[in-house]
Amino acid sequence: MARMGDEDGDEALVRTDALPALRSLNVRVKLAVLSGPDAGKVYPLSPGRYRLGSEPTADIVLPDRAVSRQHLVLEVRENGVRAVDPGSRNGSYCEGMRFSELEVRPGAVLTLGTTELKLVPEGERSRALPLSSRSSFGGLVGNSRRMREVFTLLERLAQGESDVLIQGETGTGKELCAEAVHLHSPRAKGPFVIADLAGIAPQLLESELFGHVKGAFTGAHSDRAGAFERAHGGTLFLDEVGELPLEVQPRLLRALERRQVKRVGANDYRTFNVRVVAATHQDLEGAVTQGRFRGDLFHRLAVLRVALPALRERPDDIPLLIDTVLSRLGKPPSALSDTTRLLLSQYPWPGNVRELRNVVDRVVNLGEEALPDIPDVPASASLRPPPSGDDPESTLSLALDLPFKEAKEQLIDGFERDYLRNLVERCEGNLSRAAREAGIDRVYLRKLLRKHGLDAGGA
Repeated sequence: MARMGDEDGDEALVRTDALPALRSLNVRVKLAVLSGPDAGKVYPLSPGRYRLGSEPTADIVLPDRAVSRQHLVLEVRENGVRAVDPGSRNGSYCEGMRFSELEVRPGAVLTLGTTELKLVPEGERSRALPLSSRSSFGGLVGNSRRMREVFTLLERLAQGESDVLIQGETGTGKELCAEAVHLHSPRAKGPFVIADLAGIAPQLLESELFGHVKGAFTGAHSDRAGAFERAHGGTLFLDEVGELPLEVQPRLLRALERRQVKRVGANDYRTFNVRVVAATHQDLEGAVTQGRFRGDLFHRLAVLRVALPALRERPDDIPLLIDTVLSRLGKPPSALSDTTRLLLSQYPWPGNVRELRNVVDRVVNLGEEALPDIPDVPASASLRPPPSGDDPESTLSLALDLPFKEAKEQLIDGFERDYLRNLVERCEGNLSRAAREAGIDRVYLRKLLRKHGLDAGGA
């Protein structure tokens, strides 16, 4: 055996006979350990075959009690990485889905027991952010690895004064993110002013941002302070900054650089003390390349950057988000049936968290008829749900012979029982940890365990 150092001085254990390949071939990807007993270690992977497991003879040893002795095999090729689970006890997961064989894309996260492993492309910084202990930051909610990384970043940047650019699809919570940054910053007692650039008529944009004096244009019957002045001492949120017309962008850049504005029709400049947080769903770097957005303005806005993940990239958070929405509506978790929750977990959520919030509200008030059309989950030879003690195909065949309602309840009960048994075993009977990993309330977890005759000690 030999040890290989990572960027932070930690050592990663690999077999000595794997080292010649690592020395003689160019490293294409790295395997970064995000969580688990070996969190922080990084393994360079050259083309070859790597056995991952807890046994000392594995190529990459993972000292995790929930990892099998021979848990996973990574086949690293010039054109990609293939992961094969030879039959581990607790299974291997990629982005929340259990698999037996999988072509793993760079950037994907594999979960083995309590250990999370990320494939990092060559040249990309392999050092991962530590995971926040939070399950929320302001109005943002999530227990998933992706969101806890975001919370760590927000915790750090909120304390500063640099401008921030938030990027993410429509409905991911960019405004909530901006408000949370404000509320956790030293400017929390100051104003939080929102300028929705997509909702302002182009001819009024300069007046909205910089203000105007009486008589500057038709309808300007009195002096008016712009958003920058109104946000003095606090935070200005520029929503959908990618919609800003090219002709207005130089004035915004000048205001950001000088921290001064001149009202429309005025001759003098006014100084302001504002932190700017901008947001967009657009690819601003692509817009710069296409000449639709100024490069100097982009770099001035993006001193610090936050990318909010789409809901389909963090499906583990759906149960927690559902409970959060119900709580904000003043409804108990039981307001939605287990069947409805399972159906909601299968929906792709193109409108992200905003759509989920609206759907839950409608279902609570109108019933299951208000559910969106749930697409069929495609069958796959390489991706499959966690197996139970029985043959899943025979169980499915038996269920298909039953009436619809009874068949659906039987399949859902089987899924819940297998999921809970695996969860409690993986978490070694620790219900608090199990509730966190499952993204559900601890009381609700106990209810499910009692329903299926399971308990933390005997599940």
